[in-house]
Amino acid sequence: MSLSDRGALVLFSGGQDSTACLAWALDRYTHVETLGFDYGQRHAVELTARIAVRDAIAVAFPGWTPRLGADHSLDIRAFGAIGETALTTDQAIVMTARGLPSTFVPGRNLVFLTYAAALADRLGLSDLVGGMCETDFSGYPDCRRDTLDAQETALRLGLDRDVRIVTPLMRLTKAQTWALAQGLGGEALIEITVRDSHTCYQGAREPLHAWGAGCGACPACELRAKGFDAWMAEGKPGLKP
Repeated sequence: MSLSDRGALVLFSGGQDSTACLAWALDRYTHVETLGFDYGQRHAVELTARIAVRDAIAVAFPGWTPRLGADHSLDIRAFGAIGETALTTDQAIVMTARGLPSTFVPGRNLVFLTYAAALADRLGLSDLVGGMCETDFSGYPDCRRDTLDAQETALRLGLDRDVRIVTPLMRLTKAQTWALAQGLGGEALIEITVRDSHTCYQGAREPLHAWGAGCGACPACELRAKGFDAWMAEGKPGLKP
C-alpha cells in the first residue's frame, strides 16, 4: 500500500471502530494524529481507554510508531448537555418517538467534524478519518455517508481548502470490521481491540468477554458481540485493507 503524505486526523474515541480506523490510517498515511472529545458522556471510561489503545498500538507495531503523531483532546461538555440523551444523562436506553435510540446525541458527528476540521487546518492535515458506518449501526442519521458528503462540501467552502472526510468502515458489517483489524494487524491488533478498546454504553469494563469488556446487554455490546460471533463463525478471516 503506497503511503499518502496528505496527513490524517483520526476521530479517536478508543472504541472498536476508531481503533480499526487508527490502524487503517497508520497503514496509509505518513503522519497521523488523533483527536478525542469529552462531551460529558456517561461512559467516560473511553477517555482512558483511548490512551491505552494508542500506547498498545505504538508498542505492538513499531513500524507504525514513527507515523503516529500527537494526541489531542477537546472539552465540549457544554454541547453534550444540550441533548440530555442516554449517553449523557442517567436514563434508560429506549427507542424514542422519532424512531431513533435515546443514545442518539443530536449533531454529535457534525460538531466533532467541525472541531476536527478547524484543528486539522491549524495542523496542516488534510484528511479527517472517522468510524462512521451505515451498515451495522444504531440508526444515527449523522453516520450516513450523504450527511458526511454534505458536511465535507460545507467544510471545503467554509475553510477554503481541500478537506476530505474519510470513512473506511462506512460499507462494512461489524464482522467485516473485525476482519479488517485482522487484515491490518493480525492477532496483535485483535488482542488490543478486545483488551483495551471500549464500546459499552454503560461504561462497564467487566466482565471481559471474548469480544471485549462490557455489560453485554446494551445495544453497543450486542452489536459488537454479534459481529464478533459472525466473524468467528466465518473462520476469523482477514480483510485486505
